[in-house]
Amino acid sequence: MKGGPPWWSLAACAGSDPDLFYPPHGAASPEAMRICRACPVRTECLIHCLLHGETYGIWGGTTEAERRKICRAVTKCP
Repeated sequence: MKGGPPWWSLAACAGSDPDLFYPPHGAASPEAMRICRACPVRTECLIHCLLHGETYGIWGGTTEAERRKICRAVTKCP
């Protein structure tokens, strides 16, 4: 992945089909979740997603609905 944070090159999803991580709106992707479970930078990915307001897709092993719950639990989330 070019142009991203340094941790992107360590991501388990590097080289995977991006479509796996963007299932139909609100759905989970078992394959993406499997990849995320084994990822050494899963936390960094989730933090990046929350800080940059990524609302779609699987990020840091979380679905859109799971991230909405996280955002409701904190006060400063985009």
